[in-house]
Amino acid sequence: MKSIIGVQMTNTMTKFFFFLILIPLLFIACKKNAVDEKPIDVSIPVTITSIDTTGIENTIELNATATYLVKNSIKANATGYLSSVNVAINDFVNNGATLFSIKTRESKVLGNTINKMDPSLNFGGAIRVHSNTSGIVTMVNVQQGDYVQDGDPLVTINDASSFALVLSLPYELKKYIAVGQQLKVALPDGSSRMATVQKFSPTVDASSQTQNVVLKINGKRDIPENLIVKVRINKTANTATISLPKAAVLSDETQTDFWIMKLINTNTAIKIPIEKGIQTEDRIEIISPILTKEDKILLTGNYGVADTIKVKVIKK
Repeated sequence: MKSIIGVQMTNTMTKFFFFLILIPLLFIACKKNAVDEKPIDVSIPVTITSIDTTGIENTIELNATATYLVKNSIKANATGYLSSVNVAINDFVNNGATLFSIKTRESKVLGNTINKMDPSLNFGGAIRVHSNTSGIVTMVNVQQGDYVQDGDPLVTINDASSFALVLSLPYELKKYIAVGQQLKVALPDGSSRMATVQKFSPTVDASSQTQNVVLKINGKRDIPENLIVKVRINKTANTATISLPKAAVLSDETQTDFWIMKLINTNTAIKIPIEKGIQTEDRIEIISPILTKEDKILLTGNYGVADTIKVKVIKK
C-alpha cells in the first residue's frame, strides 16, 4: 500500500516539476514571437502643398441681356398705294436706302393723262420712302399694293449703333462699377468679350432695387438680341495675398470654424485654426496665422483626422 502511495506521489511531483519547467519556456517563446512581429504602421498617407502669394480676386457674376436701345419705325410720307416693297424681315439696311415706293391716287390719274399727251415728261412718278438709320429689319407691316395713309408705320428697324448689353445691377454693388470701366462678358457658348460701361439708368426698379447699366461691346457686335450673358464684376483685387487650395482648408458642419493641417516635422501634422478671407472657385485667402512658403500644408489625407496625426508624405 505504501509503495502504491509512494508511486502516486512521485508521479504528482514529476508533473509539478514538468509544469514549472514548461511555463518559463512558453513565456520565452511568446516573448520571442512578440519581438519578431513587425509594428503596425499607423501613418496616414498624405500629399502636401504650400501657399500662393499671387493676387486673388473676389468676383461676382450677374446676368445681362443683349438688346437694341433704339428701334426706329419708318412711316409713310404720303397717302397712296405701295408700288414696291424692297425690304424683308431680318434684312440689314443702310441709312438712306430706298425701302418703299408710294404712288398717290392723284399721280396715277394725272400721270396717265399727261404721259399720254407727252411720254417724255414721265409725270406721276412714285414717292420713295428711305431708311433713316442703319440696322436690322425686325418687322414689316405692309406688302406691295397695299393702300397706306400718310404717317402709317411701314417697317421697324433696330438701330445697329444702339446695340448694347443691359445689366441689372443691385444698387449695393454700384460702388464696384464706373463709367468707362472694362468688364469681361462670358457668352453661353464659352467665348468671352470685353465691354465698356457706357451709362447708368437714372432710375432704380422699385421692386428689385436694381439699376440698369448700359454696356457697349468692344469690337464686333455679332451677339443676337435677347441673349443672356454673364458679366463678371471684380469686388476686390488684392495684389499680395496668402492663399491655399480649397482642399487644404477644413471646417466644421456650421462653417464657423476653419483650420488646416500643418507639418511640424517629417512625419507629424497638427491642426492649426485659421481666419479665412476672400474665396474663389479653387482658392481661399488665409488672413491669419501668417504662413510662409516654407510651411508644408496637408492637401489630401487631412479630412476627418485627429488634431495631431502621424503622416507619410507621398508624391502627387
